[in-house]
Amino acid sequence: MDLRKATLSFGRVNCIDGSKITTKSALSKNVDVVTLHAEAGSFVNYGGFHGDITCTKIVSRLRAAGCVFAEDEARLLLSAERTPADLAAMVDSRAAGLPLEHVIGWAEFCGLRIAVDPGVFIPRQRTKFLVRQAADIARPGAIVVDLCCGSGAVGAVLAAVLERIELHATDIDPAAVLCARRNVTVAGGYVYEGDLYEPLPSTLRGHVDVLVANAPYVPTEAIGLLPPEARIHEARVALDGGADGLDVQRRVANAAPLWLAPGGSLLVETSERQAPKTVEIFTRNGLVPKVARFDELDATVVIGTKPDLPCNSDC
Repeated sequence: MDLRKATLSFGRVNCIDGSKITTKSALSKNVDVVTLHAEAGSFVNYGGFHGDITCTKIVSRLRAAGCVFAEDEARLLLSAERTPADLAAMVDSRAAGLPLEHVIGWAEFCGLRIAVDPGVFIPRQRTKFLVRQAADIARPGAIVVDLCCGSGAVGAVLAAVLERIELHATDIDPAAVLCARRNVTVAGGYVYEGDLYEPLPSTLRGHVDVLVANAPYVPTEAIGLLPPEARIHEARVALDGGADGLDVQRRVANAAPLWLAPGGSLLVETSERQAPKTVEIFTRNGLVPKVARFDELDATVVIGTKPDLPCNSDC
């Protein structure tokens, strides 16, 4: 098995260490890149650096700031430090409300470490279900397009678990595109900056087998109800789906039949409440809809398939 490959799983991290593949519980206490020496009043990492900031102090600081998983976050911050000043700045940033993923520069998603810069949408755990549905549909050699790709997490995982796919990804946010290029091009994919289909090569029209779009689906009036980590620190264009949350989905579905191959599928993540309207949107655009639901992750995916070409008399 290629060491770039990962196995999709819910609630577990498949760690690729360069020589073997091991599996650990996500954010478990088995984080082994850091050795803690709380009783000595210092910490030691594998780089050999000693400092006077203890794990206990970091945990206390994070707890005071409202971080629920303070112990796990402290371990990740310690593993990411380079100098005492670097660690202190990271702890300050996290205590001030910057998302942990933006602080350490990466997010775990489906067993892969996805680069995530400040301001870029952080891949959600529920989106694992979108990846799973797309992976079940795609076949070896498939042409896969990831619209509204953000950091490129969905496409990067699909490239890791599927055989020889041709991957293209787009996003309108320049910061997201920079991240996606780091995550997707290493997997052999292509990343374009622009609005939905606009930057894609025209040669893909009518040939896309799997079209995934984790388009923004939060209604505009609900943006203010989001947690501060999302509302303040992620690009609004990655969150705001318009009045009913479905504006971008409508645009994606409207043009999908032009890009999908016969029998190809469009998959979008949405909410359980919005799914019936998404089904209507797909149906109006000639796609045969199906709703998939995974309660454990509170994840809903609507899949729309373009009908095969009509059979002629020679079939």
